[in-house]
Amino acid sequence: MTTLLPIGDFARMTYLTVKALRLYQERGLLSPVRVDPSSGYRYYSPDQVPIAQVIRRLRDLGMPLEELTEVVRAEDVTDRNRAIVAHLQRLEDQLSQTRSSVASLRSLLEQPTGTIDVSYRSVPATLAAAVVDQVDMDDVENWWTQAFADLDAAVDGDAPGVRGALYSAEFFEAGRGEVIAFRPVAVAPTRDGIHALEIPAAELAVALHRGAFSELDRTYAALGTHVAERELGVDGHIREYYLVSGYDTDDEAAHRTEVCWPIFRTKS
Repeated sequence: MTTLLPIGDFARMTYLTVKALRLYQERGLLSPVRVDPSSGYRYYSPDQVPIAQVIRRLRDLGMPLEELTEVVRAEDVTDRNRAIVAHLQRLEDQLSQTRSSVASLRSLLEQPTGTIDVSYRSVPATLAAAVVDQVDMDDVENWWTQAFADLDAAVDGDAPGVRGALYSAEFFEAGRGEVIAFRPVAVAPTRDGIHALEIPAAELAVALHRGAFSELDRTYAALGTHVAERELGVDGHIREYYLVSGYDTDDEAAHRTEVCWPIFRTKS
């Protein structure tokens, strides 16, 4: 005879509240083996404890109910495990980002942003293959990666120049605005999503950022302060040139990015 567990006992055995168990029943995640037709009491089987434990752990790990439903209902073990592994990878990525942010905050507290070396540069107009888009600040990293993957494929064999990007004022002020990823070329390619674009000539104040993109705001702050104190700033796109990036090495400490602020024409 099958042992039946009242919902209260099952809740105590699995650390799932009665409220949660009722929700999971509504979602088809975990239904009682028997519901008394007269009293409405719910009863579970000891055999359901393992799946209840899995559900609780996945919920503790932040898996959304929709994904959890797909996992529990998956008939194919491979599909179920793939969904779980994908969620675990997202958690590991989030953990890595959290650790990076914590390290960045500690560094900021221990070593506040100070002065940096700034040089002035006059750059000529340059023909480039470019990807132009309206980009949300929160999505810029993924957009940046895809944009340069497309550019690299388009200019393969052309010995293109250093990767660069232009960021509009709206991008910083409104959190969404025009961003142009580009690579200087001798002959601009014709390909869907890739534009032949002349990167305009400009007078720039330039600072070299050493290290990860997550610390880039510190170089922006120091460079912006330098420009503001000397009243040099003019309207225009901020430029970044990626001298050494993830395309060259996985060591973020070795990354080098030039941050370029548009300024009035300066004397040499």
